[in-house]
Amino acid sequence: VQLQASGGGVVQPGGSLTLSCAASVDISSLSWMGWYRQAPGQQRDMVALIYSQGTPSYPDSMRGRFAISRDVVKNTISLQMSSLQPEDTAVYYCRAQRGGLGYWGQGTQVTVSS
Repeated sequence: VQLQASGGGVVQPGGSLTLSCAASVDISSLSWMGWYRQAPGQQRDMVALIYSQGTPSYPDSMRGRFAISRDVVKNTISLQMSSLQPEDTAVYYCRAQRGGLGYWGQGTQVTVSS
């Protein structure tokens, strides 16, 4: 499974950004796909997941400002981010799980700065 993330960039505080991740396989065959992020010197944290049935899941800290969605025709997932703050600055990674195997995409940098 290959994952290609895109959509990162520089955005001002309070702004919005949408990330996309394209998979090389039928995403309906995956257990789940999701987004993680890692700020410099920090651990990699989960941002959002979407399960094979299309059910999203968010940690409490991400709920409300982030929305994950998927397109099973294009085999992509997206992460809509709003009200971004400097603390959201990180490298965002796409991840997929199929059975017992996990796959990471390359990261895409999101920088929130005025």
